[in-house]
Order: sequence, then C-alpha cells, then structure tokens
Amino acid sequence: MDPRRAIAHLRSLDELTGGPAGARRVCWTPDWVAAREFLGGLLAELPGVAVERDCAGNLWGTLAGRSEQTVVVGSHLDSVPAGGWLDGALGVMGALEVLSAAAEGPDPPAHTVALVDWADEEGARFGHSLLGSSAFAGTLDLDSVARLRDGDGVALSEALAAQGVAVAGMNGAGMQRRERIAAYLELHIEQGPVLEAEGLSCGAVLGCVGVERHRLVFGGRTAHAGSTPMDRRSDAGVAAARVMTGLPEIGARHGGVCTAGRLDLDPGIVTAVPGRAELLVDQRHLDPGALAAMLADARSLWSSAAEGEGCTVEAQTIWRIAATPFHEGLVGAARRACSEASGSDSPLPSGALHDAAQMAPLVPSAMVFSSSTGGISHAPEENTPELDLEVALEAFGRLARSVIEYGVSTEAA
Repeated sequence: MDPRRAIAHLRSLDELTGGPAGARRVCWTPDWVAAREFLGGLLAELPGVAVERDCAGNLWGTLAGRSEQTVVVGSHLDSVPAGGWLDGALGVMGALEVLSAAAEGPDPPAHTVALVDWADEEGARFGHSLLGSSAFAGTLDLDSVARLRDGDGVALSEALAAQGVAVAGMNGAGMQRRERIAAYLELHIEQGPVLEAEGLSCGAVLGCVGVERHRLVFGGRTAHAGSTPMDRRSDAGVAAARVMTGLPEIGARHGGVCTAGRLDLDPGIVTAVPGRAELLVDQRHLDPGALAAMLADARSLWSSAAEGEGCTVEAQTIWRIAATPFHEGLVGAARRACSEASGSDSPLPSGALHDAAQMAPLVPSAMVFSSSTGGISHAPEENTPELDLEVALEAFGRLARSVIEYGVSTEAA
C-alpha cells in the first residue's frame, strides 16, 4: 500500500471532475463517465488485472489468486451535485492500492482480489441510493425503478440505456460472482463529526442504520394569493410545511434522524396558493423497532397535516433498507487494523448509507472510516487532513491484507 499515491490519484480526480464548486460526478452524466475512464486507465496499468462492467453498470477490476474465493474491495466514484472530493472516491482509490499491491507482488495472492466501483451509490439524480449494489444483491425493485424520473423528467431507464444498461436485466449483475465472494471491505470518510471530536484518524464501523425514504404528494387547490381568503384555501404548501416542521421532533423523540430534503411547489409563483406540493422524506435509525415507530409517527403527521389544510396526500415509498450489522469477525479485524495503524480503537455505527449495507446480508462485510473535518460531507467544503487519510488508508490496507492472506476470522476484537 502506498497511501500517498492514493491521495495523489484523488487529487487528480478532483482536478478532472471537481474544483471550487465541488465534485461533478453525478452518476450517468459525462463527468461521471470521465471519472470512470480515469479509473479504467489506472486499472489498465496493473499486470494481470481483468477489467469489465456488469449488467448493472458496476465496474470491476479482478486479479486471480490461488483461490477463486474473492475478497472484494471498493466503493463508488459517483457524487452528489457540488459534493466533496473524498466521498466514495477515497474507497475506490484505497481499493486500487490494495489491488495494486497484490498485482505488483512476486506471487499470486492467496485469494482472488476484485476492485468494484459501484454505479449510482448516491441516488442523487433519481432518488434511489445504492442502485448498482442493490442490483448486484438482487434486491432491486425493477418496477419501481423503471418509474423513477429526474428533475427534468428524464426516466431512469432512459439514462441507463444511454450508458448501455437495461433496467430489466440489472438484478442479474451478481449471479456469476456472489457465490465466490469471501468478504467485502470498504473504506470511506465518516461524513460525521465523531472521529474528529475524539481526536482519531480512523475507526472500524459496526454497521449501517436502517432507512425509510418516501415521496409525499399533497393535492390542494391553486388559487389567487390576493383574492382567496385564508379560510377558503386548500394550501398544499402549508400541509407540506407542517410535515417539514414536525419531522425533527419525531427524530429527536426516538433517538434517530428525520429529514425533509426537498420541497417542490406548483405553480411555484409568489402570487398563487400552491395547489400541489411534493416533499421528499428520509428517516434513519440503527434500531429496526425504533425506525418502524418513526415511520408510523410520520404517517400520522402527514395525514393530519393534509386533513388540517383540506388537502389530499399520496405517499410513495422510494426506497428502504433494514439496519445492517457487519460481520463480527471482520469488525474485530478492522478494529485491530485501526489500532495498529493509529494506536486507537473506537468503533462506531454509520449514520450514512454505503454499498456495504447491501453486501453485508450476502457476505461477510466490514468498513473502515477516516475522520471528516467538521463532519461536513456532500458539500465542496468536505475534507480530511492528509495525515488522517494516510492512517486510514494504512488501516484499510492492513485489514485487506489480512483477509486476502488468511480469510475471514470468526473472532471478534
């Protein structure tokens, strides 16, 4: 492992697809394609590495080992609009270093090693996170995915078809690989303030929280803003706003988080009462029972808000995933790797979603986090001190080397 080389690759990627306004690697766009081509060029330089793309658009670089059982390392290159230079990309370049070390060694590795760049982890354009890894896991709801459209009305199926991906066949992405996977390992920035607050460079991850994500459409009656009395209105915007202001209390009461991340009003002009409002809601919790209770409270909230404003409300489930604990033995190995690299061992849960959440129900999985400056992510200001990046990369390398050489231990830390 050469942590500084990985950081240099990250800087080059940022120069290519980022800048002061943030990362531009939204999936299925030309900048994302350029990032993929950059990665493909680096993979092509590695001896013995076969590069291919599966039917869900995930990119693979595979080095055959003495065993067909495969240790998969990776993350995602795609970003949110105006995102950070490290989110996802750190894990891909860390995986590239693991693959490079194995390819440049004098002997074949004990296990086959595969890098994966998952397609559309963020869900930034169409609202469905973990798209490529969900397809690999065979859990993608193809009917609901086929109905998704972006803010410009472009269907997801059309965007994927332009990249040579057919929605109907996406769930077959993992059929030839899943049974040969021994472990999945991922490196990522924390995207939160915990490690930095504790003065730590890196930490092992215990698992990913569960998520409920819904689209609410409130139907009211468009009316003139000046000539319609307040008691004669059916204001869809106010109904949506009541939900927005009520969600934080639900999250706080249950010890989880609730977010209304987008609100669209129609006709969207200052002189008209909104006749239609669309609200995107995201809820997360590590405990499945608490997450279910949060969703029940949210449903009650949006029903009463609609009724109170004389509106209708339709709720559509965009996406959901259960809370996902990681493999106990691999978490123990990740804790030891972090302790060896940094002198500390402080495991933590992930409040953000990662592709590992799709892989963990299928194969033993684990993650390593680096610190995040100020806990800021999904923004141009996202950053991590280079020393912390080097330590996290070293910890991830130690974890990967141990699993590639010795396989998955059942021992916890």
